[in-house]
Amino acid sequence: MKSLPILVLLCVAACSAYPLEGTAKNKDLDLVQQYLENYYNLAKDEKHLVRRKDSSPVVKKIQEMQKFLGLEVTGKLDSNTIEVMHKPRCGVPDVSQFTTFPGSPKWRKTHLTYRIVNYTLDLSRVAVDAVIEKALKVWEKVTPLTFSRINEGEADIMISFAVREHGDFIPFDGPGKVLAHAYAPGTGINGDAHFDDDEQWTEDKTGTNLFLVAAHELGHSLGLFHSSNPEALMYPVYDPHTDLARFRLSQDDVNGIQSLYGPPPASSDKPVVPTKSSPPAPETPAMCDPALSFDAVGTLRGEILFFKGRHFWRKSFRALETGFHLISSFWPSLPSGVDAALEVTGKDTVFIFKGNQFWAIRGSDILAGYPRAIHTLGFPPTISKIDAAVYDKQKKKRYFFVEDKYWSFDETRQSLEPGFPRQIADDFPGVDPMVDAVFEAFGFFYFFSGSSQFEFDPNAKKVTRILKNNSWFNC
Repeated sequence: MKSLPILVLLCVAACSAYPLEGTAKNKDLDLVQQYLENYYNLAKDEKHLVRRKDSSPVVKKIQEMQKFLGLEVTGKLDSNTIEVMHKPRCGVPDVSQFTTFPGSPKWRKTHLTYRIVNYTLDLSRVAVDAVIEKALKVWEKVTPLTFSRINEGEADIMISFAVREHGDFIPFDGPGKVLAHAYAPGTGINGDAHFDDDEQWTEDKTGTNLFLVAAHELGHSLGLFHSSNPEALMYPVYDPHTDLARFRLSQDDVNGIQSLYGPPPASSDKPVVPTKSSPPAPETPAMCDPALSFDAVGTLRGEILFFKGRHFWRKSFRALETGFHLISSFWPSLPSGVDAALEVTGKDTVFIFKGNQFWAIRGSDILAGYPRAIHTLGFPPTISKIDAAVYDKQKKKRYFFVEDKYWSFDETRQSLEPGFPRQIADDFPGVDPMVDAVFEAFGFFYFFSGSSQFEFDPNAKKVTRILKNNSWFNC
């Protein structure tokens, strides 16, 4: 049985946004129906997309897609959702729970051979050789893997350019749709990568950039599945606007490939021993320390970020392992020891607070015009820092906690509401009023104070559970 192929689809048809409960052209509905069937396992008998209730399988699949791709989860075909459906992407389904292929197939050796069987006429042979070598170097730098090219015979990874039917029963479809496909590690066709030669392959972004597609496909050839992180190379949507001059793997890609092959031999896990002339390294927090406390907790595109010192833990419900990273590895200009974090999901923006300043980030980018003073939000001069912050999606309010009080910021009016500050104990009874961090999930607010967290039901206005902070880490 052949491995599941990785297909990159390029949609070029234009489509205007429309709500789920509305009227749309049949061809548009067919497109959405096919998208959900192909990538989100919608049953093929679930027809009639419009005029369905919110509990319908179609609405649930739209919500599932929106959550995976980091969109606001509305269950409706809003403009952002339709736009993503028309972007270039890999054709493998997104609903798998694996960051690697099921069964985690990988190469059982660290030195692999590859062969470029034939070449596209769009680029010189020298250029194609250089691009493929560069794409493999991306993975070689972060693993023990090494690669060498052979010119004849059977290589571990056979790379070819083809059009239409080309011998693997998955034909290409001409220019502008499928860009390439690849197979997971193994014998025979497994590990191979095929590129549609009806595309216009280029070294820049004037056509289809061969390096970006090759690096993604070769990630599949090494055993990686798709990532839900939009900043990752292995995110299913192909991005032709990637800055090639500054390209680097995201930490998500690195974590995925190292889960299969480990780090490169040059890296060392030995602790750095301080000398008399060097200061001691900052202490690394222990994830399962029962006394663990957090500086701030926030969300980012369906993941939870737990900040501590110069590090943060990254909890994704699609991965078994919790990532642990330096803040500077994602956002080099952010300070360590942040005070608060909140995500305004409708704006795809996370606000980070430290002292009397705050930053706005989108993915791995810090937005222009930041940092700004917290007083630009309307706080009086006596407020020098924010202890914690959270966004209430239902009420469209931002709540800011300072000592034993809190403020409410109206997202629609973009101003602090009158009648505040109010006492935390009055509106959040049972919560320790000295709040270190807070975030919203599953309809609850989770307040952190010291090593404890309080699960608060905003509808019932009561604490439903008291937990240890690291309960999110399966400790």
